[in-house]
Amino acid sequence: MKQRLVFTNLQIKVMLLFISLALAPLAIVGAFAIKTAEEIILNMVRNQIQHIAVDKATLLERWISERQADLKVIAGSSLLGSLNREQIAPFLELVRDQYKVYSEFIVIASDGRIIYDSTDNRHHPRTAEWFSNALAGKPYMSDIAFDAAQKESFFRISTPLLHASGGVQGAVCAKVGTNVILSIILRISLGETGECYLVNREGTFLAHKEPRRILTETIAQSESFKNIFNAGTHRITYIDYRGIEVIGASARVGGTDWALVVEQDKDEAFRGALRLKHYIFLVAAMSAGGALVLAWLLSYYIVNPIRKLSVAANCLARGEFAEASIETTRADEIGLLSNAFADMARQLESRQQKLEQRMVLTESELEETGEKLKETQQAAVRSQQLASLGQLASGVAHEIRTPLTSLKLFLESIENEITISPEYEEDFQVAMNQIRRMEATINRFLDFARPREPVYSWLEVGDLLEDALLIIGPRARLQETTIRKSLSPSLPKIKGDRKQLGEALLNLMVNALEAMPQRGRLTVAAHPGELPGTDGSRPCVVIDISDTSPGIQGENIGRLFEPFFTTKATGAGLGLSIVSSTVQRHGGEVMVRSVVGRGTTFSVFIPTEAEPAIGKNGKHTDS
Repeated sequence: MKQRLVFTNLQIKVMLLFISLALAPLAIVGAFAIKTAEEIILNMVRNQIQHIAVDKATLLERWISERQADLKVIAGSSLLGSLNREQIAPFLELVRDQYKVYSEFIVIASDGRIIYDSTDNRHHPRTAEWFSNALAGKPYMSDIAFDAAQKESFFRISTPLLHASGGVQGAVCAKVGTNVILSIILRISLGETGECYLVNREGTFLAHKEPRRILTETIAQSESFKNIFNAGTHRITYIDYRGIEVIGASARVGGTDWALVVEQDKDEAFRGALRLKHYIFLVAAMSAGGALVLAWLLSYYIVNPIRKLSVAANCLARGEFAEASIETTRADEIGLLSNAFADMARQLESRQQKLEQRMVLTESELEETGEKLKETQQAAVRSQQLASLGQLASGVAHEIRTPLTSLKLFLESIENEITISPEYEEDFQVAMNQIRRMEATINRFLDFARPREPVYSWLEVGDLLEDALLIIGPRARLQETTIRKSLSPSLPKIKGDRKQLGEALLNLMVNALEAMPQRGRLTVAAHPGELPGTDGSRPCVVIDISDTSPGIQGENIGRLFEPFFTTKATGAGLGLSIVSSTVQRHGGEVMVRSVVGRGTTFSVFIPTEAEPAIGKNGKHTDS
């Protein structure tokens, strides 16, 4: 999905198109330049190696021809024709000293007699190949061998000794050292890896810059050997005896079955092309970077206004006219499009404002109607509940209250007129308590169903709280509960029914004591505040009753003020409903905050319009 989004992005497309157009010619030219450079370098190196091989082979051929000519001249002299050792020895010693390349001379008569041997070796076989060739009237040249004692390569040449009549009367053989000529031939200026070596028809090294390879190693299994001695087309590059790709050429040495090979490692030969390739890659990278920057600038110049138009269109679709505004100074087609879009946005905003004004009027009317309907529904539900409770209360009062009152009066008269034995005193008190409890429950039903109208008077909040705390004091001491009172010194008076408000506060404090375990803490605080409403906030007195109970579960908080809802095993569920009704009749409100495990706070908001007055209980006390 992400890859699809990348290729559908207009800016990416513009950048790729620009880079392709900018770099494609450069890539083609670079590839052509590298290919051409490699071909040029390959041809140059090949021609250079070929010329070196031919020159070296020609030099070696000419040098061998000179040695053969020297021996022929020596054989044609009258001194060797005399076969006289005393005459031959000084002459050949002089030749050996003058030429330096001849290390040995041997002169043998046709009957096998050794006339002269510079090595004083008298055991030369008559069947030696050079001797048989000389007796047959043919010159001879051996393969190159290596003299370990002299540390020098050498070969032998021989030629026949002729009579004046033209017959063969013997043979002369010379051992020719190759150090001088091979040092010249093997020394080439062809980089660090260029080398020249001499091999025979079998591929054995006859001359090499590493003497250990001479006559001990062969190139018969390498591509070098096939490239030299095959009659087919010769390759320019091949794998040499070391397993390295080289550029090579060879030349046959005339009059022998030897081949002179000149090679250079391809990697070294192509260093120039490699440097050129690196330069081309560097230029291509710099060009790509430059093209990328230019492509980004060009695409940004083209695509960014379009992207702004897209964002503005989305904002316009959501009705965010402030974010949909576009300002531009461009006079091209994109500028014209932006101006047209801005004009459209202004027109839509104007229409939207007109529609909103109409909708505000309609919504206000609907809200007013809805509120009235809601109030009517609540009043209907309330009326139905009150009617049901009124009927229930009437039934209870008719069926239970009269006989219950009679029973209570009867028991009270018994208590006053008859002495009750101690063993029945406790049972009597339990019965009286149960009768009072049933009477209180009936009265609570009647109070909820047919609440009394408040008798208003100006009240001190501190006095109300003192009266309530005085009543719950004994029970708090019995539970070892600490009571903390905090009253603001500037509490205003409130207007209300002392008895109803006192019972409401007392009910909240009793509920707090019942919810707390032993050694809890009850905090009663009062301070000026604001009561929010639909017509604005009103000044009020806020009375907070806080406890350290386990708290109320969140799902139960919303149902606390519903009639008959209770979490107590013996409760009727009317206490908090009566408290809420009482406070609402005084124009106030009850709110609750609870944290599970930390406690609960009931806040009673009683509105006031009186001027704030200094309360006589404006202090903090603990009991």
